[in-house]
Amino acid sequence: MKLRFVGGASTVTGSCYYIEVNRLRILVECGMRQGNGSDDANKRPFPFNPVELDYIFVTHAHIDHSGMLPKALKEGFKGRVITTSPTRDLLEPMLYDSAGIQQSDAEWLTKKGMRTGMAPAEPLYTTEDVENLLPLFDTKPYDKVFHLGNGVKYRFLDAGHILGSASVEIWFQDSSVEKKLVFSGDIGKKDNPIIKDPFKPEGANYVIMESTYGNRSHKPINESIGELTAAIKTTFKRGGNVYIPSFAVGRTQDLLYIINNLVREGRLYKIDVYLDSPLAEAVTRIYAAHPECFDDEARRLFTGKQKDFSMRMHFVRSVEDSMKLNMVKSGCIIIAGSGMCEGGRIRHHLKHNLWRSECGIIFVGYQAEGTLGRRLVDGAKSVSVLGEQVVVKAPIYTINGFSAHAGREELLEWLAAFNDSPEVYMVHGEKEARESLASLARERFGFKVHTPEDGEMVEM
Repeated sequence: MKLRFVGGASTVTGSCYYIEVNRLRILVECGMRQGNGSDDANKRPFPFNPVELDYIFVTHAHIDHSGMLPKALKEGFKGRVITTSPTRDLLEPMLYDSAGIQQSDAEWLTKKGMRTGMAPAEPLYTTEDVENLLPLFDTKPYDKVFHLGNGVKYRFLDAGHILGSASVEIWFQDSSVEKKLVFSGDIGKKDNPIIKDPFKPEGANYVIMESTYGNRSHKPINESIGELTAAIKTTFKRGGNVYIPSFAVGRTQDLLYIINNLVREGRLYKIDVYLDSPLAEAVTRIYAAHPECFDDEARRLFTGKQKDFSMRMHFVRSVEDSMKLNMVKSGCIIIAGSGMCEGGRIRHHLKHNLWRSECGIIFVGYQAEGTLGRRLVDGAKSVSVLGEQVVVKAPIYTINGFSAHAGREELLEWLAAFNDSPEVYMVHGEKEARESLASLARERFGFKVHTPEDGEMVEM
């Protein structure tokens, strides 16, 4: 077996791993890069021929793991996209949304370029490409082994990260002995709201493991909920609104669940929460359609006879209604995408409210290097938003305990389940996080651990 780390090895976006084994060509993840320089990187041709791919495995629906699927189809992919049923359901609105952004950006660049005689800009892919991709999906349940042929089989295990997220076990036999390769996907932390805890594989010859939070652990969830409550109350006392940049999948649904519980328990008064993201609304409805993925507490709340929705929930669908929110000066929570402030309606809210000292901006997720969100959490005093320089006077709150990713100790606990000394490749992490987790894995378990770079190829 040959494995090439196409993307997402030394970064936390653009996950993509190319496998050649027993005359099969397989891709695990087909993710979009995000942050500085990502547009040019995403436009470059794949370093493999999509026409020759037989299968693409997708571990979960986040765009940094799936956002290049329509581009692969556009460049000739005709195989099968294998994932779980909830992930397929989530990917449909997410990829349509992504295609809409690509087309809108291309139209804007074309209009701008016409003044200087530039050629029309081409979108990365279109909604038509997404439509043509959907019939290629092949959904599989957790915990059941399936065969690809040529001595290769696989199984999905619940990764506990977002709805439908999975780790992938791949068995292959290219010698007299069958071997097993495990892709962790993104590993969830224990006690994430709504979904079940991650399931740990128990044996492997090789492990491709994410290391997003490999150099730090999260605060306990109850402590983070306390920080969230205090930030909301403090902002309301100052007479402003709370703005939360949030990922449409996973983080938004967790936040809605937590805020509703705070109101139900009397820790917050009955408040107005605006979900200003048509995509997040669609995703929230998909979450509700998959109670089989819920943990016991969420199942009781959402599927019992006494459904308890205590907060005043408002879905903001049109651009006009989103703009009207700027007339509401205090007392509400506005949740909008994107989570790293690289797109979506949150940028408009930041443009109109970052300079208002009475408001509060609460970050509840990882902010990759080069993103607007990262500049804000790093303490920038002024930032460019939608082409305009805006002074930052609103307090910036960073609450890491809501991350859907496992922290350092939980990552090590997941890895400790492998009792057969696998060879480990640390990926999906910035340099410090990867090297820290790799060092700890060597010290604690004696595993042989590598930190590959994007573009590197290994033979197993």
